[in-house]
Amino acid sequence: MLLWATAELRQQFAGHRDALPATALDDFDRLFEAAGRLETMTAEWVEGQSTHDLMNVLSALRGYSEMLREDLDGFPADLDGTLARLLSAVQTVHMGETSEEDKTDTGSHRAITSEPGFILAVDDLLENRELVARYLSRNGHMVVTAASGEEALVTLENSDVDVVLLDLMMPGMDGREVLRRIKDHPEWRATPVIVISGRQDMDDIIECIEAGADDYLFKPFNPVLLQARIKAGIERKRWHDREEQYRQQLERNEKFIRATFGRYLSDEIVTDILETPEGLELGGDLREVTIMMSDIRGFTTLSEQLEPAQVVKMLNRYLGVMTEIIMAHNGTIDEFIGDAILTVFGAPKRSDDDADNAVRCALAMQAAMDRVNSENAAEGLPQVLTGIALNTGMVIAGNIGSERRSKYGFVGHPMNVTSRIEDQSAGGEILISASTLEKLKDDYEVGERRELKVKGIEETVVIHPIRERASD
Repeated sequence: MLLWATAELRQQFAGHRDALPATALDDFDRLFEAAGRLETMTAEWVEGQSTHDLMNVLSALRGYSEMLREDLDGFPADLDGTLARLLSAVQTVHMGETSEEDKTDTGSHRAITSEPGFILAVDDLLENRELVARYLSRNGHMVVTAASGEEALVTLENSDVDVVLLDLMMPGMDGREVLRRIKDHPEWRATPVIVISGRQDMDDIIECIEAGADDYLFKPFNPVLLQARIKAGIERKRWHDREEQYRQQLERNEKFIRATFGRYLSDEIVTDILETPEGLELGGDLREVTIMMSDIRGFTTLSEQLEPAQVVKMLNRYLGVMTEIIMAHNGTIDEFIGDAILTVFGAPKRSDDDADNAVRCALAMQAAMDRVNSENAAEGLPQVLTGIALNTGMVIAGNIGSERRSKYGFVGHPMNVTSRIEDQSAGGEILISASTLEKLKDDYEVGERRELKVKGIEETVVIHPIRERASD
């Protein structure tokens, strides 16, 4: 029936050729080329021969017949009727019987409205690429084609493709390899891939779906079904693209928040706020920490003798150097109080060597004062000396304040004791309490015991000066 329909169509076409537009003549030429290949294949057909080429021929016959019927107004009735019979014959050969959809007028397809997309059609046969491009372009899509797997990958590299239509049987890199590379690529794996193939083997279908194909259509494909699949693919790609944009925006926002709040809070506190639901809740817990207080000796007098800009420059240089050292030793800066720095080791994250970290940090801070003073001298600013005190004890650590304004801070008697010890430290000196000394694991050069009787504290405070480590 199929060969008979094409033979009848040739005879009718000869009588109407001069009255047909050039576009129709081109489509008839392509249709008759496919019919000629079908006649050759039928004459040479042998048992077990691959059906891939046959499906490509049927796809061309169906495609050009449908477009001829859809594109031409006032089409001669005899040609239109023969094209309809040809389409029915194609369906009979393809499926063994005519489906309910194909019993209806093929030119009266159900309308599928879709957001325009950027479609990549990959097929080694020119006529297949042209058919797909023409089908989809009339529905508002932008279509690019590739004649090989290698060409398809180049297009994906240079374009933001919404859906890939992929033939399996191609010379060189076949469709399976193209599919694998798309799904292995971090930037392409979300791109929907619809396999369009003449192969109807169930193992092929399962293999493609397991490899990540979103759908598998048989040649000759139904254009309405193809458009529905593309619509679904574009919608999935659009959702993925929006989710990816949201994710990137969230990452940018988080980086901005970390960078901004990191200037005021430690990295650990910012992480707790961002990653735990209770991070902003008021309240705290009792924990053992080592507290460090340091400030510049005689800074009030120095600030009265300098211009405000000089004071700020000198102070920022000092605080900048000290901050880097404190963070490198896992200290949490509670606050800057003028030229004083209040730091805690052991909260919000604790370790077994918090006291040692505090001592190492204090030693590094005093050693860095040579660099600070060298830069001060280069700009005509005075040299400065700092005193540092360390004390270990139990404090309440947590979010302190109100719902409108709060901070991660520390409350407890050891905070006051540390402040009193810091008052007694001379420039360039580090004083530690007996409670801190008991917690140290490394060896240090510890000076003679001193006893302090300070205002507001009943008990005697025992302190020791501490210097560089004995092993240095």
